Amino acid sequence: MTTLLQNPLRAGLRIDRLPKPVIMVIFGASGDLAQRKLLPALYDLARERNLPSEFTVVGVGRSPMSDDQFRDRMHEGVQGHSRDFVPQVWEDFARGLFYFAGDLNQPEFYGELRTYLEELDTKRGTQGNRVYYLSIPPSSFPVLLESMVTQGMAGTPETVRIIVEKPFGRDLKTGQELNAIVSRVFHEDQIYRIDHYLGKETVQNILVFRFANAIFEPLWDRRYLDHVQITVAETVGLEGRGKYYEEAGALRDMLQNHLMQVLTLVCMEPPAAIEANTVRDEKVKVLRSMVVMDAKDVALNTVRAQYSRGFLGGKAVPGYREEGGVNLESITPTYAAVKLHIDNWRWSGVPIYLRTGKRLAKRASEVSLHFRESPSHLFRRYSTHPTTDVLALRIQPDEGISIRFDAKVPGPDITMRPVNMDFRYGTTFAKKSPEAYERLLLDCLYKDQTLFARADEVEYAWKVVTPIIEQWTQGTPADLASYEAGTWGPKAADQLLNRDNRHWRRL
Repeated sequence: MTTLLQNPLRAGLRIDRLPKPVIMVIFGASGDLAQRKLLPALYDLARERNLPSEFTVVGVGRSPMSDDQFRDRMHEGVQGHSRDFVPQVWEDFARGLFYFAGDLNQPEFYGELRTYLEELDTKRGTQGNRVYYLSIPPSSFPVLLESMVTQGMAGTPETVRIIVEKPFGRDLKTGQELNAIVSRVFHEDQIYRIDHYLGKETVQNILVFRFANAIFEPLWDRRYLDHVQITVAETVGLEGRGKYYEEAGALRDMLQNHLMQVLTLVCMEPPAAIEANTVRDEKVKVLRSMVVMDAKDVALNTVRAQYSRGFLGGKAVPGYREEGGVNLESITPTYAAVKLHIDNWRWSGVPIYLRTGKRLAKRASEVSLHFRESPSHLFRRYSTHPTTDVLALRIQPDEGISIRFDAKVPGPDITMRPVNMDFRYGTTFAKKSPEAYERLLLDCLYKDQTLFARADEVEYAWKVVTPIIEQWTQGTPADLASYEAGTWGPKAADQLLNRDNRHWRRL
């Protein structure tokens, strides 16, 4: 199944061929995700005429709410978070929004929901097509899924799809259990495990940049690359998610999903075609080739840390243990740095360094490929700032691509210094990129799974990360480094690279 981005035929037919009429049922619609991300994304799709007029949303949650109250709540979110709010478009879109309250842990609720959806089919002309969006804790899955089977709501890949929001488990064992629970009810062709990072234009562009440009692909391997860095840095703290983050930490919240997804796109082999399973096959091959650490490796190749009080934007911010919902003696890491190895022909001997953290100095997500030094000493004595060439793919917020290399400074003497060639999305295309959820939700409506994680992909990622989690869980507070909020992390993370005569790229 080919994606819209890479399929010009489908792109040209978007106006003439819309997705089929469908009801999107959002379980957990009274939560923050629906208001801030899902409904604004769906509204923007409607504004750009990418949805059929019959498209319908049914929000499902415990909180009592009328249709009008639900529409008012979503109106607030859409007005604040959509790319371009147009009142007339909202009025048309809002007519397709409904709300159904009930207890998701009660099996009898699903019979009532099924009847309600069938009535809407007649009213809205949605022909029995469904997309179920599970924005709920995995603990609620068993009752929901078993009740769907009992009520005949699972359907077929042609009529029914289910979107599963992360986290996809807490480790390898729970990830496998979660996959097994969902797979008992739905076929893999119906399951869309969503990771919003894959919906970012800059992440998708990794494949285009690599495989559509002949000047770069030959350099993308161990013969020319010294190492690779992948950074996802956040300036925000917990934003009221203290209870969740205490259980997740930096590894589960960011590294196992977002960073590993980016890593597979950077390191995969060229797929035979831009099709869902063909692309995902290559991503899985990368994960299967990754060296799984033992206890000694974890101690040597990983760093965990937690932020303390500091300053961001000139304002004092609290330490992690002072945040709401956090244990006063918590050893949950808010920063993780990991050195990984891929044991295959392309990447053998090229370390991949990942780092992510909260309350860091700057919000930035980037992939940087660091090239080997030139084997010639011809110009080395003329360089005032010895550097290595770097290719940087900036994912956010300053989206673009830059190449750093040495050049001669104008003048009679041979003097060299590093310079940058820079491409920026905003100035080149003069338009704002769609939000990640827009792309992913539209792909789901088109039954395109290319940018969604497959079951084996999730499990192989957990196989790499779970040994790190297990060793960190057995650690003591003394094993946890500290860093001030507003800095770039702990000194131990710098030492991780310094031992290899390398350093983190400045962002």
